[in-house]
Amino acid sequence: MSVRRLAEASLQPASFAFNRANAAAAKQWIKKYPKGREQSAIIPLLMLAQEQEGWVTKAAIETISDMLGMPRIRGLEVATFYTQYQLNPVGTRAHIQVCGTTPCMLRGSEALMDVCRSKIHHDQFHTNDKGTLSWEEVECLGACVNAPMMMIFKDTYEDLTPERLAEIIDLYDAGKGASVTPGPQNGRITSEPASGLTTLKSEKAILKATRDRETRAATKAAKDAEPAAAAAAPVPPAAPAAPAPVAPSNASKPKTDAVETSPALKSPSATKVAPAAERAASVAAPLHSAANANKAEPQVEDVSKQRKGPKNKAEPASAFKAPEAKVKPAKAAAKAAKPSPGNRSRPTGKKPV
Repeated sequence: MSVRRLAEASLQPASFAFNRANAAAAKQWIKKYPKGREQSAIIPLLMLAQEQEGWVTKAAIETISDMLGMPRIRGLEVATFYTQYQLNPVGTRAHIQVCGTTPCMLRGSEALMDVCRSKIHHDQFHTNDKGTLSWEEVECLGACVNAPMMMIFKDTYEDLTPERLAEIIDLYDAGKGASVTPGPQNGRITSEPASGLTTLKSEKAILKATRDRETRAATKAAKDAEPAAAAAAPVPPAAPAAPAPVAPSNASKPKTDAVETSPALKSPSATKVAPAAERAASVAAPLHSAANANKAEPQVEDVSKQRKGPKNKAEPASAFKAPEAKVKPAKAAAKAAKPSPGNRSRPTGKKPV
């Protein structure tokens, strides 16, 4: 991202003030934010200043920052961060923004920029000799289906050719920019196909009144045709009697003592089923056999496994053990037999007299 700096001091005006209309609009913008959050209105207020002066001046940034009660450096941060703010003077009659993103580039935006270089200035953000026109390359302007396109102030001009762009530049340079109609420049309406509509040519097909009228007409025609169709239709043979419905099977339903699956209990019901009746209707669990439970497959039994040996008593991992308990008994006895140097009862090695 390129560094964005304010214009030179020689180009900066001494002061800034909103005109009456923009001052009222600024107050409305500030009211949209809750108390204590008025500083968030700096973005729309800077846009108002740019629409009034044509570009954002240092005096405008400082004045708006003071209006919102925020440090001026914060206002400078916002103005220099967003590329929508023009920090240098632009053309007084038109500042042309040519889209250079992929769809427009594939449709010839480079040729449009060559026209701007030849008719305005070779470099971007520079005005022509009279100071009435300037241009720049921007990212997507949102009308990719009508590429290539450009924007002047808030109006977009789409489906451009180099010849048409040269005509628009000449009209703006002559002060007749208001005569240029925004939108597609090849005659199509909005984003419709250039050859014209192929579907939905009439709104009658999608209006609710049309659908209701057609529905009523179809219903009436069906009712009128019912007697004639009934008289002309042959008498159908008697249909065979329908088989009696088969009751659902209970084969897959589990038998259990649980109240939720008891077939004798229908919820909600005030009748309680005796536990004896529940047990009689349930399937008894198989008897437990420790021998069978411990028996494994022959392939598993053949695997060498450590099944014998001393069994250590399981203790919880969090069980506390004193440090002396962790020493093996033999080492503990040897350590206890050997007196310590600080023990006063230790023999000195002198023979008794």
